[in-house]
Amino acid sequence: MGKGDGYVDRQVKGWSARYRKARTPNVGSFESVMEWLEANRPADSGQVLIHNDFRFDNLVLAEGDPTRIVGVLDWEMATVGDPLMDLGGAMAYWVQASDDPVARALRLQPTHTPGMLTRIEAVRYYCDRMGIPMDAERWAFYEVFGLFRLAVIAQQIYLRTYRGETTNPQAKRMRWFVLYLDLRCRVLLRQHRRAGRR
Repeated sequence: MGKGDGYVDRQVKGWSARYRKARTPNVGSFESVMEWLEANRPADSGQVLIHNDFRFDNLVLAEGDPTRIVGVLDWEMATVGDPLMDLGGAMAYWVQASDDPVARALRLQPTHTPGMLTRIEAVRYYCDRMGIPMDAERWAFYEVFGLFRLAVIAQQIYLRTYRGETTNPQAKRMRWFVLYLDLRCRVLLRQHRRAGRR
């Protein structure tokens, strides 16, 4: 299931190639984002079994205790890889109450509701439990990668509409999601650079 060390490198290169192949003229290039990911990719943090599509709506919660997970669905993309890359992918879907109106309108799961953890709280909880040191500078790579990966998935869906292969109105709207994720990635990179990082 795994190809050994180099998972982060393979993911950055693979998702960048997928985006370039799926890009249409009416979305952003993501070139600055892909260049930054390439230049700032960390070494693998470990090799473990990862879900590769771990998100809130792939969980089955106990009926009497919604804080207890009793099942995880959709394992078809599971592999052996870096757990922080899986965490970055999961947090890309995590919309919190303080997010901008566009993010809240695009959300697909109830992570914005009262009592839910914020993204950074979820990241800290996971890293503390796993014994993985984490700070804002280190997390920036995984956060940007997760959003970029989500943009690639959305663009691949939109490409089918652009080519006339589907008339699904939801697929047509994916273009706006890609444009929003491009903006969000660039804002994160500006914040990162302003903080004096690469």
